[in-house]
Amino acid sequence: MRRVAVFVTGTDTEVGKTRVAAALLAAARQRELNTAAMKPVASGCEEIDGELRNEDALTLQRFCSAPLSYQEINPIALRSAIAPHLAAAEQGRSLSLSRLVGLARGVLMAPADFTVIEGAGGWRVPLNSREMLSSLAVELKLPVVLVVGIRLGCINHAVLTAEAIRADGVPLAGWVANHLSEADEVADANVATLQSLLPGPLLGVLPFEPGADPGQVSRHLDLDPLLS
Repeated sequence: MRRVAVFVTGTDTEVGKTRVAAALLAAARQRELNTAAMKPVASGCEEIDGELRNEDALTLQRFCSAPLSYQEINPIALRSAIAPHLAAAEQGRSLSLSRLVGLARGVLMAPADFTVIEGAGGWRVPLNSREMLSSLAVELKLPVVLVVGIRLGCINHAVLTAEAIRADGVPLAGWVANHLSEADEVADANVATLQSLLPGPLLGVLPFEPGADPGQVSRHLDLDPLLS
């Protein structure tokens, strides 16, 4: 099969991007596909054995079959759980699109059939005063998977994000509805409304399952639209 790579973004922070990204990798591995992943920039890292590590990046690493080091998966690890450009400045560092593009191209050359690159926060996250993290997907020409956290306001956030993705010239390969609390009639209606408004296929509806392993979550995802 041809090699497939996608960029996972969200309508906001804390909407389940890593949950979806890891579940996509798990679903690919269940099909006996080789997998790779990257979270180029991660804020909110903790020091482990003298090195900054990010829980989300470690989760992605668990579902990679390609032999990638932690530094390849998460080359920019930042301590404070704030916007990446602010966390970098706090540590006396600066972020640049050109460097991230080079690092990501290295990961995309890994021996993998299916690669996931996970963004940070939402689509319009600044790297510096001139560049956005969304430009990484644009430069690499990666189709985008949008994670929508199902809660009050999600329709507006999802539609605006989809419009921004389209305006940037990259395709919305699909979207995932991630329930952030127990579903009710309003939540189900929100998903139905989004299905009629968003210009990409619904890849899955994830129930509210705190603590569920990505392998379990993967059963709710349809990988076919991404692989076809």
